[in-house]
Amino acid sequence: MSAATGRALAAVMERVAVTAAEVGPRFPLYADPADGRWTTTGRGSWTGGFWAGLLWLRARYTGAEPDRRAAAACTARLEPWAGADTATRGLIFWYGTAAAGDDAEAAALRARAARACLSACDPELGILPWGDALGGPRLLARVDAVPGTVPLLAGAGPGGAAAAATHLHRHLDLCLGRPGDAAPWFRPALGFETATGRWQPCEDPPPGWSRGQAWLLLAVADALLRPAVPAGDFTRLTEAAALLITRGGVLTGRPVPPADTGRPDGPLDTSAAAITAVALLKLARTPGPRAEQYALRAEEILDRLTRSHFTGDDGVRPPGMLLDGCYDAAKRLAVRHELVWGDFFLALALSALHGLADVTRV
Repeated sequence: MSAATGRALAAVMERVAVTAAEVGPRFPLYADPADGRWTTTGRGSWTGGFWAGLLWLRARYTGAEPDRRAAAACTARLEPWAGADTATRGLIFWYGTAAAGDDAEAAALRARAARACLSACDPELGILPWGDALGGPRLLARVDAVPGTVPLLAGAGPGGAAAAATHLHRHLDLCLGRPGDAAPWFRPALGFETATGRWQPCEDPPPGWSRGQAWLLLAVADALLRPAVPAGDFTRLTEAAALLITRGGVLTGRPVPPADTGRPDGPLDTSAAAITAVALLKLARTPGPRAEQYALRAEEILDRLTRSHFTGDDGVRPPGMLLDGCYDAAKRLAVRHELVWGDFFLALALSALHGLADVTRV
């Protein structure tokens, strides 16, 4: 790999160390682009696993025992979420433990969370419901309920693999339009109306939510890397990936998309780009004629992120910040900020390029 990506990886890992010193036992959420100061949460919310995952990636990078202990301690603080009613447990516990390698306590916590998610799956709806732990209606199908959840459930034995496949395919049914549909081709969230027994699209997030498209592509890529999950429907998953890539302009559009593709002049979202890069690196490791193209596009996205949206040593802000992430464009919340999950996926992609992480297993 290039010297430039090596320098970027070093800067990201140093940024993790600086962040850890700043936030202590709290969890970073987003950082001010002007000075790099973090807004934090006490329990981690749906993003806590990404901070634990970053600490595990740093421990791999340095090989230092204090870094491994810091990662393990952070992962242990995720434990209260194992029994919480939220499908974001996939994001929390998969990404918070998958980079931990053979750490027994991380594996045990992941297994506990997987069993809890399996028991919460609704066989009639065919999904693990969004849940009410983070507020709002419980019976939602959202694309950010799928990444992480697929590999997490798949690790819960034969029943878990079947539930992972059902959960993923039901979301594909609901969230992706079919040729000739009058509705938008992508619907990131739908609510279930118990009175009518029907799913209805939600207004928020909007159909142009680029991070939602990236989340779903990541989930499909993870399923394609796990033979037990497709349940004989490899073709359906490859078609879903092709639809997301083609309609979403993943190979032909801007390397860093707008947060809402329906508002091309609005804020960008580098976190969507970083997630997409990881998804493409995963797809490059699945059978198919476009593997090399996926890998090259992933590297192009990473090059754009680290050249155009990355802080250097300017003496004002800490080096290694991935700027221009958009937490919530509609609410105008942290629209040009460093986001902890953007940092994680950038770090994962760079670690994979340098042989520090197996992108097929994280």
